[in-house]
Amino acid sequence: MGTKSPRVPLSRERALATAVALADAEGIQALTMRRLAAELGVEAMSLYYHLPGKEGLLDGLADTVLGEIEAAVRRTGTIGVDEDWRTRLRQRFLSAREVMLRHPWAPALLGSRPTIPASVYTYYDGIVATMIGGGFSYRLAHRAVHAFGSLALGFAQEIFRPASAGGQTDVEVAEADLAAMAEALPSLAAMIATEAHAMSDPTLGWCDSQVEFEFTLDLLLDGLERARDRGASPHSR
Repeated sequence: MGTKSPRVPLSRERALATAVALADAEGIQALTMRRLAAELGVEAMSLYYHLPGKEGLLDGLADTVLGEIEAAVRRTGTIGVDEDWRTRLRQRFLSAREVMLRHPWAPALLGSRPTIPASVYTYYDGIVATMIGGGFSYRLAHRAVHAFGSLALGFAQEIFRPASAGGQTDVEVAEADLAAMAEALPSLAAMIATEAHAMSDPTLGWCDSQVEFEFTLDLLLDGLERARDRGASPHSR
């Protein structure tokens, strides 16, 4: 008689890894405590010891994604002392974007959490430290953090969201929205129609393509370098 393989014990880490895989495969809308328990082969109540309900699960997912970002930054060596501030920040943000592209549900999740995960502060501390090491004042570094916004976490904030209720862009719905607004808002409608992304361009939303992400990031880095070099005053620019 064959022996059974030992059962892998349930842990917070195992539960969150399974939750991430499920969200990646089917979208975060498919993720419930009951569905996660089924994927893990445990009773739903067993999860509550490790994750206190759906909100605890979502908080855990946010922490997991932020941990992946930190790990990606370390792997690229962007904390090395031999690179200039601009190269280090640019690669940091692009590393974060690679994580977001693996988990396209993550930008909306991070933007929806009612509390800021503690790991966010650690991540931004590294950004500020990089800028101070690059000759920026704390005042200008503070302004830079505001200017970067969500780019620092690897995605651009969406302005237009012609998407279906499932969270994915519905081409027919989007085209209907554009047709409806074309007469009242001709310039805006024309811009959106012109800038619709090709399916081959990795996106995290209607307005967030790789080209636009890097364009905005480089524009900000250029401007910050000029501001640093001219020594921005408290009342300037």
